[in-house]
Amino acid sequence: MNFASDNTSGISDRILAAIAEANSGFAGSYGGDDLTARLDDAFGALFETAVTVVPVATGTAANMLSLAAITPPWGGILCGDHSHVMTDECGAAELVTGGAKLFGMATRNAKMRADRLKEALAAWPGGVPHHVQPASLSISQVSEFGAVWQPEEVAQIGAIADAHGLKLHMDGARFANAVATLQCAPADITWKAGVDILSFGATKNGAMAAEAIVVFDPALAESLPFRRMKTGHLLSKSRFLAAQLLAYIEDGHWLALANHSNAMGARLAAALEQAPNARLALKPDANEVFAYLTAPLIEALKAAGATFHGWPAGYPDEANPPREGESLMRFVTSFQTAPEEVDRFAEIVAAT
Repeated sequence: MNFASDNTSGISDRILAAIAEANSGFAGSYGGDDLTARLDDAFGALFETAVTVVPVATGTAANMLSLAAITPPWGGILCGDHSHVMTDECGAAELVTGGAKLFGMATRNAKMRADRLKEALAAWPGGVPHHVQPASLSISQVSEFGAVWQPEEVAQIGAIADAHGLKLHMDGARFANAVATLQCAPADITWKAGVDILSFGATKNGAMAAEAIVVFDPALAESLPFRRMKTGHLLSKSRFLAAQLLAYIEDGHWLALANHSNAMGARLAAALEQAPNARLALKPDANEVFAYLTAPLIEALKAAGATFHGWPAGYPDEANPPREGESLMRFVTSFQTAPEEVDRFAEIVAAT
């Protein structure tokens, strides 16, 4: 019963086989291989537009390089107050941009609130050199509280960015889970909605270590090869990154993995909804489930071998705060989560 994180899962058999196949013989280094050469066309077909793909090994690398490509050293990056780039990446974006500043914006369910964003930008002392000037926006799909951005919500943020001359970045660490939930085209929640650059995640959903920076604005792609090299994120044997990414998106494999992960999340959430000593903090949209649990239930689950994490950094919805004796917990399912694990979990929560 491992619900600690989708990062704890292994590698998809198909992706593992692709890595093994790429291991045969010799290939050009530093991206000069046939597999890497296929990425732009493969992702262009997926997103229904011409793109530039820059593969890296970690989500933090994808985020910080993306934000550096759209934010000058004197600029501000406006992101959610619970966003991964602000709370979990140790100031990586601020380092790699050469000094840009992160500003946490008000959120609901960790999704940036358009009304509060408009208010903040309207009050900003524009053009005053004593103040950091806003340059970019960053949103997470899925959000840090497991909420999926609807296409119209992304478009609303995209329109605000466009009106203020800002570039829009999407941290898509769980992008597959969002697309699986929405059953939309990837284009509908990215470039068609105003996203300029995307951190396309694969590692949480079956890859060994592979993320793709997907650039929709050609002008933004020019600096990325140099930024990647300077920060030490250009792998010499980069064919192994490309092999993972190609196998991931081929024949809808990425969505098959995400659909299973989401289904297990829904199954787990249903068990918590019916539990006497637990309640959902919000209805989950994908594979992250946030719930309020009592201490006896937490102890019973851990005694039975369940792994999950407490979530001390606030709660998703101000209208639904924790009650006395409750603690906020996060449960994450993955492509490897077995139905039997969730059913065992359900038995314990029903009996405690």
